[in-house]
Amino acid sequence: MNNRDYQIIVKILKEIIIALEIMENVSQSDFLIDEKIKRAVSMTLINIGELVKNISDETKKAYGNIPWREISGLRDIVAHKYQTLKMEDVYTTTIDDLPHLKLWLSEIIKEYK
Repeated sequence: MNNRDYQIIVKILKEIIIALEIMENVSQSDFLIDEKIKRAVSMTLINIGELVKNISDETKKAYGNIPWREISGLRDIVAHKYQTLKMEDVYTTTIDDLPHLKLWLSEIIKEYK
């Protein structure tokens, strides 16, 4: 992995931490009625997806357990289909998937150091 990819992964990890902090102690019903939280988390998912698009193919192949394509695809859906986006899916992705991604990326960072 090159230094540029390392820096991008660090930024993604920071975005994940932000999303998880926003969602701390937020139930799904609270999330669904709070427009500020929905938009903040959605923007964070867009940021994550955009950053993923800038990671080299070499690094993506080296860490094939991470669903890079799905992450960047979610970015496109959130960015371009926000009005028809199922916010339940955004909630589930944030609560269920981001903690796993955080662990995987933390391991990558440890390996790089």
